[in-house]
Formats: sequence, structure tokens, C-alpha cells
Amino acid sequence: MDYSQARITDAAEEGSGRRHGSMDLPFFLLTVLLLTVGVIMVLSASFARAYYSEATRHSATYYFSRQLVFAVTGVAIMLAASRFPIGFYRRMALPLMAFSVVMLVLVKLGGVEANGARRWFQIGGITFQPSEIAKAAVILFDAWLICRYGRDMKTFRWGVLPFGAVAAVIVGLLVLEPHLSASIIILLLTAVMMFIGGTRLFWFLLGGGGVALGGFFAVRVLEYSSRRISAWLDPFSDTSDTGYQIVQSLYAIGSGGLTGLGLGNSRQKYLYLPEEHNDFIFAVVCEELGFIGAVLILILFALLIARGFYLALHCRERYSFLVCSGITALLAFQVILNVGVVTNLLPCTGISLPFFSYGGTALWLQLAEMGIILSISRDIPEKKLFSEKRRRGRERSVEA
Repeated sequence: MDYSQARITDAAEEGSGRRHGSMDLPFFLLTVLLLTVGVIMVLSASFARAYYSEATRHSATYYFSRQLVFAVTGVAIMLAASRFPIGFYRRMALPLMAFSVVMLVLVKLGGVEANGARRWFQIGGITFQPSEIAKAAVILFDAWLICRYGRDMKTFRWGVLPFGAVAAVIVGLLVLEPHLSASIIILLLTAVMMFIGGTRLFWFLLGGGGVALGGFFAVRVLEYSSRRISAWLDPFSDTSDTGYQIVQSLYAIGSGGLTGLGLGNSRQKYLYLPEEHNDFIFAVVCEELGFIGAVLILILFALLIARGFYLALHCRERYSFLVCSGITALLAFQVILNVGVVTNLLPCTGISLPFFSYGGTALWLQLAEMGIILSISRDIPEKKLFSEKRRRGRERSVEA
């Protein structure tokens, strides 16, 4: 499908607000299924730490009950987001980008500090990271830029400079927190959006070299980055400090074996494995459900990601295609990076597993992003054609 043709009008891209069909049921069901399994795993992974911690008043179901509330309300948010036409999200691209930049500045000035980083705002009993908003803002805003300068995307002035400037501002603010994982995600999202937008390959090669030099500089100069790389290369060299987290994760994965110890029977979650209900919840999944259970969950993620790209390829206008592709790519990046970290295939970066890791506002935003894809799916006329062909096929079978 050639989205650069003039037949894709601005009116179509803005959206008239009229919906052409129902939301995509396979995408919705896969999302809800993963969310359900994720909430169950939060209960299993968190009850030991919740019972031990004074902050939770020794309530074993503290994290589970909160995550369940966030999940139910998150589904409502997803359904609500699916009702807004894509033109609404296009108009919100610039305000959301401005809001995310302001939040990233403010969190450095007055955010909550934990483990040497200042990444969170706390309102009442709820904390949230502005970096999660920035991820969605980059997708919506970059898609808006591509649609605005689509005919000039192969030039440096419009195909590279504005995207690089936006990424530099966001990543620069994230480095100050510091927040390495979010910085990586923003750079990957920017590269994906530029690639599907039509930027020349030469600029990716040049930019990749720059990012590699920046990463080398960060490892050599920033102590927390160099410590993570050392722990990744040889976690067993310092099992009581830098390598402790990944070693405990590997113990959990190894003890799960093929079929697992059974749901609720993890041993590493008893205060051995840090972040067992958050970034490292997949290690508990492997320990309790085994290799088979972990693979089945990854297959569900793969099906959801494949369905997202399928919907993107069947979009009828460019902005929907770009946003749907960007959100699906974000989901894929987070799953790949989280599983890579938990299994020590990648250095520890603190990336959560979508729909599984504990965290209310992050879950809300993830489900809102799924709602945007469902909103886009409502405007895909190919679904009706497919249903009509299937109906006619059944009629021919009955006649035969």
C-alpha cells in the first residue's frame, strides 16, 4: 500500500468521527487474556513480599488487589479510548508532546527519588512515570510530523532534523533522571517511526554510529551504566551486589525446568528475587509455569504483536498506519527487552513486562494504547469484506 499517494486526503487522515465497524475482536481478546494471566501472576509473585512489608500493613493481597482494580479500570479506559476517532489523537499529538516534556522537567525538580533516580511523581498513594507518557507522545507526534512532511522525508531538513531534535530533548531529560531503559525505548521508537515514514537508510547508518559512540561514552563515564554492563557479562563475579538480581533470576528460571514448580510454588519470590512482582515477574513465571508455560505466554504476546501489525497493514489512511505500527513496535520492544534482561541476554535496564509487571498508571497507559489500536481497527473496511467473503463461502458450502 503506497501511502505517499495524493489520494490519501487530509480529511481522511483527520477522521470524520463516523465509525465503519466494530473493534477488532481477536486483538481485544488477546489483550484481555494476557492481562488476566498477568494479574494472576502478580498475586502469585507478590504475596510473600506484601505480607513481609510494613508499608503494605502485612496484607498478602495488597499488590494483587491494587493491580486488579487497575486492570478493571484499565479495561474501561481501553474501551473508552477505542471510541475516539483517530482524528482526535492526531489533534492531541502536539499538546501531549508538550505536556510530556513539561512533566519530564518537573519530575527532575520535584519527583520522588528511589535507588538514586528521580523518575516518579506521587499523588496520594499512586505513583507514575512521565516517561510512560513520553513514549506515547513520541509515537503520536512523530506520526504527525511524517504526515505533515511526508513528501520531504528523504531530506535531512524534514526527514531527520525534527525527529532527531525531539528525541534529543526527550532522551536528554531522561538521562538526567537517570532512566536508561526509557531512553533506549525512545531512540528505538524514533528510528522505527522514521524508517516507516520514509527516511533514507544513510541517515540510519550515521545515526546508529552516533548512538553507538554515545553508548560507549555512557558506559565509560556513567558509573551506573558500567556496573550494569559488568554484571551482565559476569553476574556470578559479584553475587552479593551488582550480580545479585540477575543471579537470583537465573536460579528461578533454572529451577522451573520444563513444566515448572506449579502456580504459587515459586521459592525465589520469598524475598530472594528483587522486583519479583515488577520488572522480574517473568522469572517467577518461568519458575512456576516452567519452559512450556513461559513459551505459551510469549506465543500470546507474539500473536498480539502480529495482529497489531496486521491491522496496521490494513489501515485506510497514513496516520492510522503510523500510529498502529508505532504502538505495536513499542509493545514488541518492551516484551523483547524485558525477557532479554530477565534471562541475562541483555544488560539490566529496568523495563517492565506489559500487562504483567505491577504498576497502575503504566498499566493504564498500556491499555489506553491498546484502545487506540482498537479505535483504528473500527475504521478498517477490509474486515467487512472478509466477513462477507466468509459468509458467501458458507452459503456455497450449504448449497453444495
